[in-house]
Amino acid sequence: MTASQSQPQPASNPTAAESDEQRYERLLAEASTIRGVSLWQDAWRRLRRNWMAIGSLALLIAMALTVLLTPALPLQSPILTDLDHRQFEPPNTRPARLDLRQRLAEFESDVRPLREQLRTASGAELTELRKQLSARYAVEHPFQKLWHKPDWLSRQLLTLRVALFGDWCIPSLCGTDQLGRDMLARICWGGRVSLVVGIVATLVSLVIGVSYGATAGYLGGLADSLMMRIVDVLYSVPFIFVVIFLITILGQGDIKAWLDRHGINQITIFYFVIGAIYWLTMSRVVRGQVISLKNEQFVEAARTIGASSRRIIFRHLIPNVMGVVIVYLTLTIPAVMMFEAFLSFLGLGVSPPDVSWGLLVNDGIQVITRVRIYWWLVLFPGLTLALTLFALNFLGDGLRDALDPKMKNR
Repeated sequence: MTASQSQPQPASNPTAAESDEQRYERLLAEASTIRGVSLWQDAWRRLRRNWMAIGSLALLIAMALTVLLTPALPLQSPILTDLDHRQFEPPNTRPARLDLRQRLAEFESDVRPLREQLRTASGAELTELRKQLSARYAVEHPFQKLWHKPDWLSRQLLTLRVALFGDWCIPSLCGTDQLGRDMLARICWGGRVSLVVGIVATLVSLVIGVSYGATAGYLGGLADSLMMRIVDVLYSVPFIFVVIFLITILGQGDIKAWLDRHGINQITIFYFVIGAIYWLTMSRVVRGQVISLKNEQFVEAARTIGASSRRIIFRHLIPNVMGVVIVYLTLTIPAVMMFEAFLSFLGLGVSPPDVSWGLLVNDGIQVITRVRIYWWLVLFPGLTLALTLFALNFLGDGLRDALDPKMKNR
């Protein structure tokens, strides 16, 4: 062994070691100032650049607010008929009034003696008088006669409408129908049913379909095969028969009475029944996407750190398929609205005097003849429905691009 080999190696340079330490501290300081951007924040940033999607979103929000606040708007009654003077009126700007204040004053004058009896009554007599007063409010009140069974929120908004606008009403800008009813009021009130049935039914199908499909795709094997065979069996049953069967069963005397006692009407049942049968395709779409993603590196990393199957499905896989889910939702909402129109036409969905956009279009088509075409009966409900569907499609395209994880931070 040579002398040079036997000598110990020189110690590391303290200055260089200090320089590396300072460099690491500087990098850590820089890293601590960088804030990560989540998928949703990045999606919103990219969505704002798409003016068509933002315009469609603004239109849908404006339409939703209009529909929500319809009772507070100075519209005419959607169920008040006038066959002698207003049948098939074309769009016009003639002034219109409802005489709401006079009707309310006359009703209060009629029930005033009953209210005075309530002040001195007691026991069984008091209970009976309260029932009579409640029955008169449910049948004879002007809000009940001019609007079909308004709920509590609608009654409060109607009271606000009387305080703000009094008897004044917007003219028949969209004409009147075969019974002399104002089309503008019917379109606005019909939107409350059409939009709600589309949104509620789609959300029900979203919750069921996404959860079911993601679970089946992630578990795989026998569980996946069994769950998909259940979907295949349900696919073999026509939707229309399922809806007719469920609505018929739920409309039976005892069941209907029980539902009425709990404040559940036929339209509410209608919303959830449609949603409960529209989840099948959603589950298949999500299952296919999850199968293609469950072996990716981010899923393996989640398994490595001990994440449970539930956490992997709902926190890692489902957010990565939301782009496809949102696009499919934009197709489901129009399909549900059209399905509602078809069922209403058969008398199984929305029935008069309630109204929806699909029911209005069907009514307009029925009165079109070779002799006379009442174009406004089809144009305005159809245009409203078409604008809604176009806005949903444009918004869906924008959300598809914004929610694609592969385009994150671009």
